[in-house]
Amino acid sequence: MTPAPGTPGPAGDAGRADVVVVGGGVAGLVVARACARAGRRVVLLEASERLGGCLASAEVAGLVLDAGAESFATRSPAVPDLLAELGLADDVVLPAPRSAWLQLPGRALPLPRTGVLGIPGDPWAADVRRAVGLVGALRASLDRVLPARSGPARRGGASAPSLGAVVRHRMGRRVLDRLVAPVVGGVHSAHPDDVDLDAVLPGLLERVERHGSLAAAVAAIRAAAPAGSAVAGIEGGMHRLVDALARDARAAGADVRTGARVTSVASAGGPGAPAAGAASAGGRWVVSTGDAFVTCDDVVVAAPGPVAVGLLRGLAPVDGLEAAADTGVALATLVIDTRALAEAPRGTGVLVARGAQGRRGVRAKALTHATAKWPWLAARAGGREVVRLSYGLVGGPAVPAGDALRAVATRDAAALLGVALDPVDVVGFARTDWPAGLPQARPGHRARVAAVRAGLAVHPGLHACGAWLAGTGLAAVVADAGTVADGVLGRIPE
Repeated sequence: MTPAPGTPGPAGDAGRADVVVVGGGVAGLVVARACARAGRRVVLLEASERLGGCLASAEVAGLVLDAGAESFATRSPAVPDLLAELGLADDVVLPAPRSAWLQLPGRALPLPRTGVLGIPGDPWAADVRRAVGLVGALRASLDRVLPARSGPARRGGASAPSLGAVVRHRMGRRVLDRLVAPVVGGVHSAHPDDVDLDAVLPGLLERVERHGSLAAAVAAIRAAAPAGSAVAGIEGGMHRLVDALARDARAAGADVRTGARVTSVASAGGPGAPAAGAASAGGRWVVSTGDAFVTCDDVVVAAPGPVAVGLLRGLAPVDGLEAAADTGVALATLVIDTRALAEAPRGTGVLVARGAQGRRGVRAKALTHATAKWPWLAARAGGREVVRLSYGLVGGPAVPAGDALRAVATRDAAALLGVALDPVDVVGFARTDWPAGLPQARPGHRARVAAVRAGLAVHPGLHACGAWLAGTGLAAVVADAGTVADGVLGRIPE
């Protein structure tokens, strides 16, 4: 008799399952839930003692706050559809209609509204000219007279060049440094020169050729975007999604285990598989947790990038992706008791240009004024203000160690918000480190991801998902995990 998931079999055998999911972040939970709801016997193995990956919560000064992702992109129906399935559709909320700001060397101003990743759709818009100056706007206008195929482009079928190379060529350094770099740094924790254009804006070069310029391509993307806010959240925090996913997966029969660190994934009877018991237990794959193993027909590696690369080495061409998920990002959350921020002097937050970091001594790459952004949070905060600062940028200032981050974050918040803050005004502080939280889409990343997926397809029953493959953001991660789940269930090809 085959043991049910969670029921030990022979010595060393931790069970038999149809599907083993390695990793209990959002991607892993989406796959486990979908497979369990389809009637598959599912075991999910999470190394840490908590689920959710980059969706997490922290209690700060009596407030339960997001300590990871706080919103999702509305360009895709993936997250809204999932929330509707989980009964959370009525709790979806939009941010306050305030602008984000941009901190340049010596001055702060509202972020231009007509761009995509900071690339302006109209270089002569008044808010763009305020940021880049007349000289910058004139240089950016050359984009409309440059040949559509000029400058960095694919050569011989290779992957697209970096985002920075394309923007610098077509619109100049001021647009790159003052608009694009702060936005890309805030979203991807890297300079545009270190970001694969195809990975973050797929199809942009084709749009440039079709519309004749980068600005026209960006304007077309903006025109095609859904009306309304580009992001949304959940009242009470995005971390509520984790509880709902886990609850639904367990209700469908998934065996969700925390504190279960996977040490290897191997084909049954192949190199690395436990010799005793594995073959008789059946299944194509053996997932080991060191002193025990689970056999299964399908295994989905949904662990963070560095872990996934280690588990898949030798099974898929993962070389070159090691650095794609280790950015050393840290979030500092401050609860501040002051009236100085009541009028939201910098809107919903501030993105920081690299030159401003040096001149002002600011070490944060971005700041979110959470109580100005989310009305539900302002109501719960009882007159206090919640501010989140993000640290960790490739080639940028080092992230302050330990509790030193509190003092640095307080100084940075005062500088970026343009107000005086005394340390005693900070009534709550939390630090959250995300060493593998924001995968870096380095030039060539999309081609490397395609190679990994092709390599996985050679091995029946072996699958992988997560931000290191899907890209940054819940919308991308949830959509990709859904596609992988469909592949496991045989509904559509992966």
